[in-house]
Amino acid sequence: MHGPASFGWLLVALCALTGGYCLLRMRSAVEEQRRSAGDEALMGFGMAVMAVPAAAVAPPRWAWLAYTLVFGVAAVRALWTARTSPRHLHHLVGALAMVYMAAVMVASPGGGHGGTGPPLLTGVLLLYFAGYVLWAGARLIPVPVTAGVQVPAPRILGWGDRPELARACRLSMGIGMFAMLLTV
Repeated sequence: MHGPASFGWLLVALCALTGGYCLLRMRSAVEEQRRSAGDEALMGFGMAVMAVPAAAVAPPRWAWLAYTLVFGVAAVRALWTARTSPRHLHHLVGALAMVYMAAVMVASPGGGHGGTGPPLLTGVLLLYFAGYVLWAGARLIPVPVTAGVQVPAPRILGWGDRPELARACRLSMGIGMFAMLLTV
């Protein structure tokens, strides 16, 4: 990723921590949550590796090709899963955005950071992730309980089953993806 090195390292840390939390979520007792967490862990760690500042490490062209292949497979898997669960359409868009960014890096002169993609596609992806970040952020805002409404007793949940943490994880990855797309 090109741009200020401090910005890149902060993005690496955010994405790596998010990917790490998603690995913890894979211990959930619910299969759908485990599968979703696995997809998100791959995305978080992939984004962390891709966001390493160019001044620190300039990956060879074959690394960008490998990213394209890995996230292409992830996109096909997300498309397959989206047949039964439309929630995975977001995973599909995220994987395709990673394929797009890696392909831009392959096509750039020197085979690395600093490439530019088609402005229309970049703009569409930026709009999607900006909207997703706003939507995911709004879902984290607590809803006030009105008087007289029966609220169920809170359950004690493990780390893998905390919905508010899963939403925060998805929000941070959306922010990271938006930031990465700004540099394309």
